[in-house]
Amino acid sequence: MHPKARIHADPAMEVDRIDCLPDALVLLILNKLADVRSLGRCSAVSKRLHGLVPLVHDVYVKIDRVVAVDGDADDALNLASPKPRHIFSHFLKLMLFTIVKPFHSMRSPGGAGIRPLFPHLAPHSPVQVLRSFTHVRNLRVELPSGDVGTEDGVLLKWRAKYGSTLQSCVILGGTLVNRKPTGAAGHEPSAEDSGSMPESFYTNGGLKLRVVWTISSLIAASTRHFLLRSIINDHPTLRSLVLADADGQGVLSMGMEQLEEFRENQLSASACSNRTQVPACSMKLKYAPYLELPGGLALQGATLVVIKPSGDGIGGCHVSRKETEAFVSGAFDGPFRFAAKALMKRRTYLLEMNGF
Repeated sequence: MHPKARIHADPAMEVDRIDCLPDALVLLILNKLADVRSLGRCSAVSKRLHGLVPLVHDVYVKIDRVVAVDGDADDALNLASPKPRHIFSHFLKLMLFTIVKPFHSMRSPGGAGIRPLFPHLAPHSPVQVLRSFTHVRNLRVELPSGDVGTEDGVLLKWRAKYGSTLQSCVILGGTLVNRKPTGAAGHEPSAEDSGSMPESFYTNGGLKLRVVWTISSLIAASTRHFLLRSIINDHPTLRSLVLADADGQGVLSMGMEQLEEFRENQLSASACSNRTQVPACSMKLKYAPYLELPGGLALQGATLVVIKPSGDGIGGCHVSRKETEAFVSGAFDGPFRFAAKALMKRRTYLLEMNGF
């Protein structure tokens, strides 16, 4: 009878494969991860990852909810509510809350030898969390919902590009977006759809509604812009910054040129609230009573508003017509990109607006 063979652990199984990877490759993996929650968990795994996480270039911060500075989680605003909200007068009195639990209660891996990477973050401010990342180049922050309340079925989307002040903004709206019935015949142009603005547009409140959309979107953009000043000042390595929302309603973006111009020029705050002042603007409004979109969608009361600061060289940046058209064409995705391009071919109506 053969003696029982002893069972030994395979030495090859004891090798830490992560430790075999060079730091540059581990950083590449962490950059693909990006999400600040996941990065927080990774930094608690080992001393090595704890030291590498702050060097990540690409960071994504998702805000779960927004609460008052002197409140708690029970006071969280329901930003997704369709009811009217005084979001613009109070938004900057709020702070961003509950980004990640891993950053809140993180302890040193192994129990000793390393200071907590994100100590005592209460409340969880993204400004505080991001200060622990020293090499951020590309940052995306996502708010829990859009800033402008709309009724069900109404479409409102905007995208703004900022330096130290507004450089370009495009707004796409519609009074109703729905799905066409299956097998329905193509929509025939109405008598009012002659390419000109119908008389009813002025008499039934259509123009007033578009003005409200425009002002609300500009206030939302300038409020977000004001929120970014501390982050930009704390991270000189930033090359691109995007502040969006989970609803996909609005996007504020800043590239390398805009970030450099932001740092070189003084931020002009609005006198009435904690937001950036909106400069005097020229606007091009385009309208179509009805648009058929790809994917079986239809958009009624389709409106496109293209906004630029009045005068050349505002904020140290002159935006050419070609650049504006490229910005508008790439502002939205899917069927709404089609809508923006279709509306760009419509007749243009010029409007002027004073700064506020």
